[in-house]
Amino acid sequence: MTSATPRPVGTVAPGTRRSRVVVLAPTPLLTVTVESAGGDADEIHFHPGGQGVWVARLAASLGVDVVLCSSFGGESGTVIRALLEEWDISVRAVDAAGWNGAYLHDRRSGERRSLAAIDVVGRSRHEVDELYGVTFVAGLEADVVVLGGPESAHLAPADVPHPVPLDFYTRLARDLRWNGILVIADLCGSVLAAALQGGLDVLKISDEELAVTGEVPDTSKTSLISAIDRLAGRGAEAVVVTRAERPTLALLDGVLYEIRAPQVDPVDERGAGDSVTAGIAAALARRLSLPEAVRLGTAAGTLNVTRRGLASGSQREIELLVSHIEMIEVAR
Repeated sequence: MTSATPRPVGTVAPGTRRSRVVVLAPTPLLTVTVESAGGDADEIHFHPGGQGVWVARLAASLGVDVVLCSSFGGESGTVIRALLEEWDISVRAVDAAGWNGAYLHDRRSGERRSLAAIDVVGRSRHEVDELYGVTFVAGLEADVVVLGGPESAHLAPADVPHPVPLDFYTRLARDLRWNGILVIADLCGSVLAAALQGGLDVLKISDEELAVTGEVPDTSKTSLISAIDRLAGRGAEAVVVTRAERPTLALLDGVLYEIRAPQVDPVDERGAGDSVTAGIAAALARRLSLPEAVRLGTAAGTLNVTRRGLASGSQREIELLVSHIEMIEVAR
């Protein structure tokens, strides 16, 4: 097959079905959290977790059809798959021999404390091939595909084991874009490098991930802008860098923006970046412009930190918050 020019961001051909987002989550996590119910009583919550799952969950709450492509193995995989059936998303599952990762967290003190964790077992060649085929075919039926990375129960981004080969991401990004599908990546490190070789329509990454993986010497605005330009030169058409409570930086259609959200007192900051990715994906699937998509994603991320549920939020409140998101062009 010869390379074709990818469709520009924001010009997905309209269809008769509802907008659809496909999310690749190679190996979701099982999350078990202990919460205080008041007094001496405890609550124990079991949820599917990990980046791809959280992106899928919030994208579905924003009014688009969502398909999650994942592999499941071991007792943890069996429980994750059963729990996902209760959510408003479709799952295209690949059976695997190795376990999915899992963690047990204690939040009774108000802070998150890790009690136990296991990491994913790598996938076999046949399991990888099956996951590739499932994701590629699902992607051809979608408006947007989000590439999520390997999940870890307790490791830093630079140390997460790779359950699938790196060229999986290169080939998938390239093959989808050759066929006119918008590809968003929420990746870092070597997995991001592989995806960039295939080309991306939108890259979402945090300043912390850029620092941990050695892409920047520090998280100053100057260093991050330089990194954004390098990432654009390596294959990302648009780059969005989230910075926790500081304004997001984004290169959109060749213009650099600073995106400001209302200040909030965070309850739980985990899942905010995944909410941003979900908002961008849902908005592009609904054929909003790229700047509108980033504003919606920023609103989703801002609202998420005010909640205890990771990558959760009301579509109505998120869309109302968009009017309070400022986009300021940055002089170069």
